Amino acid sequence: MLKPGDTIGILGGGQLGRMLAVAAAQLGLRVIGYSPPGDNVAADVCSDFFEKGWGDTQALSAFAAQCDVVTWEFENVPLSAIAAIPANRLRPGAIALETAQDRLNEKRFVEQLGGRPAPYAAVESEEELARAIEQVGAPGILKTRRDGYDGKGQWRVASAHEASAIRFPGVACVYEGFVDFNAEFSVILVRGENGEVRFWDSSENVHEDGMLATSSLPHSDLIAGQVEAAQDLAKQTADALQYVGVLTLEFFATPQGPVFNEMAPRVHNSGHWTIEASATSQFENHIRAVAGLPLGSTQTRFANVEMRNVVGAEANSVFDVLAEDIEAHVHHYGKAEAREGRKMGHVTRVSSAK
Repeated sequence: MLKPGDTIGILGGGQLGRMLAVAAAQLGLRVIGYSPPGDNVAADVCSDFFEKGWGDTQALSAFAAQCDVVTWEFENVPLSAIAAIPANRLRPGAIALETAQDRLNEKRFVEQLGGRPAPYAAVESEEELARAIEQVGAPGILKTRRDGYDGKGQWRVASAHEASAIRFPGVACVYEGFVDFNAEFSVILVRGENGEVRFWDSSENVHEDGMLATSSLPHSDLIAGQVEAAQDLAKQTADALQYVGVLTLEFFATPQGPVFNEMAPRVHNSGHWTIEASATSQFENHIRAVAGLPLGSTQTRFANVEMRNVVGAEANSVFDVLAEDIEAHVHHYGKAEAREGRKMGHVTRVSSAK
């Protein structure tokens, strides 16, 4: 169990690392970050920050030597970099990254636990894509097995004819059939060192162009009837991985029950609402878990909650929201460049009204 003044290392320098570092500071813990050079907004709130490459094993070893515990803020940290961190300091363990970094392995892993993903097929060439479309059907979506997020590394396929116009990316992919769903939702849990698991309420999520736009509570009645089964799968996943920290599974709510979409071994965009609206945020509970501290309550404190992402140039006027809405909580991530499609912040609104 860590104590005030001890140090947590965070691999990655984005907004999730920034919010984790703030949560750690509130518990009296120091944070050191590590990420390749770039717009590392987490560095603004860390005690120290290593801007070094993932292949710099000497720098990684020096970083780890200063940390009592090391965690990560995004799931695309190279496994070669993880190997430079002593396993007894790494939380969660490397197996979580090994599983989540590969969409095909992730789907197979969840299937072995009894989960139901969208119909899929492995694809490594244009010829295999044609066979996959014949097997799975169209419309569908072609995704790279690694490195895709927020709609990146994905191509919609309306028909076999349309697939012939797609330039195959030249890397291993997975082809997924479209799921006829009524809503999307997340299951976010935290698992402690002792195996204790706590869940936050499941938000109803709306995506635009492959990126999360809003997460809100209360969710629909359809989701309410599927959360228990989804939580059961999420707990089995966390236990099978011997997970420590916050873990997220995303689902489609369908007339036939929940369909697994993706797993994120980290704090998640759809859980940002927990900062204001939960007794303990996902960020604080992740820090508690990896530090060996008791987990906090995940109870929702408000009847109505909506988190909305702020994307691109919209961030230039985000502070105007404060003057317009006294129930708005603005989070600006401090990123230097407001590129189109880039998450720049989020706004959460809460209300006790029924």
